Amino acid sequence: MIEYDAIEYSLTDGIAKIRLNRPDVMNALNTRMRAELSDALLRAGKEARVVVLSGAGKSFCAGQDLGDGGDAAKLNLERVLRDEYVPMMRALIECPVPTICAVHGPAAGAGANLALGADVVIAGESGYFTQAFTRIGLIPDAGGTWFLPRQIGLARAMGATLFADKITAAQAADWGMIYECVPDDALEDHVAQRATHLAQGPTQAYKHLKEAMRASFANGIEEQLNLEAKLQGNCGKTRDFKEGVVSFMEKRPPKFEGR
Repeated sequence: MIEYDAIEYSLTDGIAKIRLNRPDVMNALNTRMRAELSDALLRAGKEARVVVLSGAGKSFCAGQDLGDGGDAAKLNLERVLRDEYVPMMRALIECPVPTICAVHGPAAGAGANLALGADVVIAGESGYFTQAFTRIGLIPDAGGTWFLPRQIGLARAMGATLFADKITAAQAADWGMIYECVPDDALEDHVAQRATHLAQGPTQAYKHLKEAMRASFANGIEEQLNLEAKLQGNCGKTRDFKEGVVSFMEKRPPKFEGR
């Protein structure tokens, strides 16, 4: 475990809260933040039952910090992506517990795709997403070319990335890019309620649900049916499944332990 400076981390009642904490630069991603975020996500996957990712200040994340490391034009972008972004995004995507991203203000460039890598994205009405890469002669990275065609279809993904248009939170929810758009003043409480629900849920079932959903893009129906059978078998061996059945029969809310 490393000491955190560019992010904040806390764990309460099974909820790991990770907050990007460079508000003076709109939480732009630098080398330190990427390393800390990767570490925090791996840590949360071991000790939490749900992760909530958010940003400090007036924005979620402005994307890559172009001032990090000197002259941006001389950055070895392939190395930075392979060595820093890939581990960070893998830690988020492969996190064994549910991940929620709370977006307020701008989520731009790699910041937008960091948000979209979460299992559930909930944004305030003032939030927006922009694939700003072509404005500086780049292509979407941090998983953007994978997430967007699957979430909103190829036509919208092409338009959103070629024109680098601003996609409002309401539009993103309408398109299926994110799960919910809520009033700004309700965002924090709403995300807290969602996180509490998941933190009190069947954690092992959530883990297997995530695995099955992710695998479905590469699998044929036969492979997916067999994967469902295997993972459902694993769920059937958990204490939470037994508790779920007993609570159903007793007509009471279940008390899941996450195991």
